[in-house]
Amino acid sequence: MKLGKIFGVGIYVNPFFLALIALFFVAGVLDRGLVAFLVVLIHEFAHSAAAKRMGVQVTEVELLPFGGVTRMGSEPALDPLKELYIAAAGPFSNMLMVLAAIACKNYGIWDDNIGPFFLQSNILIAAFNILPALPLDGGRVYRAFLAGSMGLKKATYRAASFGQAWAVLIVAVGLAGLLLGFTGLDVMITGMFLYYAATREKLAAPYLFMKHVIRKKDELNEDGILPAETLVALEHVSLGDITRLFVPRRFHLVIVLDSQLKFKGVATEDIIVERLMAEGLDLPIGKVIDD
Repeated sequence: MKLGKIFGVGIYVNPFFLALIALFFVAGVLDRGLVAFLVVLIHEFAHSAAAKRMGVQVTEVELLPFGGVTRMGSEPALDPLKELYIAAAGPFSNMLMVLAAIACKNYGIWDDNIGPFFLQSNILIAAFNILPALPLDGGRVYRAFLAGSMGLKKATYRAASFGQAWAVLIVAVGLAGLLLGFTGLDVMITGMFLYYAATREKLAAPYLFMKHVIRKKDELNEDGILPAETLVALEHVSLGDITRLFVPRRFHLVIVLDSQLKFKGVATEDIIVERLMAEGLDLPIGKVIDD
């Protein structure tokens, strides 16, 4: 459901989020539901503001039962620095709101009913989101750090696997809490939702990787210069194995050696990608040089 636009960004509310607000209403705590709505909205708009500052187009924000998602015109993960900056903005905004709430309390601008809930909501959202688990903000920061050393695809798998592991732990804690009476179903549902989202991130990793590989030539044309990364490969190594080592924001040169470790030639990243798209992942790098 579309609510409208703020600063040119479409605001959508997931039906399940509306159901959650309805539950707040039935429980007689609609004011808390509206506070939760505000906290999530500010968190997502912090991502939007950071994205726009980094030159990334923001198309819409959707509010979900356990957070929100900011959809962008391009994929920030293709540039680890942008992803890190955009991802960190969300939890940072929550911490700013925590400080603002504490200041308001100290100066007597405080409501004993709403104030503590506002404070707790921001602390919980910030703490949850800094977990190094995709698709949470902390997982995106973690992937951004890993991508420079192990490549985007492997970094995505690692961060998404962390997401699945955290999800299983949250479900287990939620189940134990439900049995012992100190938590409700919400903790288990959050864990299941996180597991589903982390699995989707893992499944999308190959497509994200291909986007990253295909876009590199455009990046070089746009920027005019990129740092170079040199790899050395034997002629029988497949293009798939080579491109898995490609990292964002680097242009790769592959030195190809024969079985006697003698120099055969150098293949540039754009040629490798072109041949990969035309002839598949299993093509040996030696064929690129021979042709």
